[in-house]
Amino acid sequence: MANSLHSSTSISRVGFSSQFLGSNLGSKASVSVSFPSSHTNYSLKSVEILRQQSYRISAMSKVESSSFEQVKVDISLSPRVNSVKPSKTVAITDHATALVQAGIPVIRLAAGEPDFDTPAVIAEAGINAIREGYTRYTPNAGTLELRTAICHKLKEENGISYTPDQILVSNGAKQSIIQAVLAVCSPGDEVIIPAPYWVSYPEMARLADATPVILPTRISENFLLDPKLLESKITEKSRLLILCSPSNPTGSVYPKKLLERFAEIVAKHPRLLVLSDEMYEHIIYAPATHTSFASLPGMWERTLTVNGFSKAFAMTGWRLGYIAGPKHFVAACNKIQSQYTSGASSISQKAGVAALGLGYAGGEAVSTMVKAFRERRDFLVKSLGELEGVKISEPQVLVPV
Repeated sequence: MANSLHSSTSISRVGFSSQFLGSNLGSKASVSVSFPSSHTNYSLKSVEILRQQSYRISAMSKVESSSFEQVKVDISLSPRVNSVKPSKTVAITDHATALVQAGIPVIRLAAGEPDFDTPAVIAEAGINAIREGYTRYTPNAGTLELRTAICHKLKEENGISYTPDQILVSNGAKQSIIQAVLAVCSPGDEVIIPAPYWVSYPEMARLADATPVILPTRISENFLLDPKLLESKITEKSRLLILCSPSNPTGSVYPKKLLERFAEIVAKHPRLLVLSDEMYEHIIYAPATHTSFASLPGMWERTLTVNGFSKAFAMTGWRLGYIAGPKHFVAACNKIQSQYTSGASSISQKAGVAALGLGYAGGEAVSTMVKAFRERRDFLVKSLGELEGVKISEPQVLVPV
């Protein structure tokens, strides 16, 4: 078996039963054998479903019921779950939290999380929402007030035009991304991901029964994807290209000219869509500048732009993100969200409106944080550069220290 079975109890034998189901649902034949094992109260059941010409291996556990009788329970998990790895970022963050709670000093470098408090005007908007009773369900896609504010932001700051029905507000950009992948990918499709990458991208592809295709980059090129490599890896199965710029985790920013070369390549493949993850757009260091992929000629129709409030506004715990794109795709994401979580928190959405009201690129509240982040970046770059044998690519985006 690909996955080992674990039990804290000790039993001496495991039953291995094979059950065959025919087209007549009332008829079946089963064979069971037992063999010594250190695992307890487990059996493996092999089921052949003739109509589907497929096999299923089920892990059976014997447990004690309230009546002190042994009850068989199928504890096998979905193949989809078994194919996915847990988030390493979450695992490291949880471990760091446990160490802190145990009294051990820890410097946290795992999650990309600003160590500033949410700006007061944003926090007050959330608090006022609670005081004023704004605590009920909101429309699944998000409040019209927030979606309108997002449209204004995208037009003024990114040069891309949307209407509120082309915006979907979610419980963080992470939800926006997985819903987009689920909405556009079919089993067997390929999702192209430049490396190094945010650890969740490949697992999201696997959750959609798609195949992640990892394209390497080089430190000598500041971890920017080579257009020739991209073009050589596109196949008839290629469905989605995930571009993260400004990049997490490399700290690189794709220049507009390089993005234009990508756009020329993408335009040759009608089936290929682009998911542009732009979460770090405001925590960027001059002279680097950010370009939204959807703003490039011919790319609006095939680009899903993901952004949110966590990084720029120090709102990681508020869980608020959004996706913008052609209505056909956004409506599909909306449908998925309606069966997952429904709308985002009404309180967080009020805070989001206040955040977008701070001015262009977040105004002084964001620029103050960016100044501090840049000073830390400069210190690290200088310190690491003095170490013999250490190569670095100078980040142009937030370093979470």
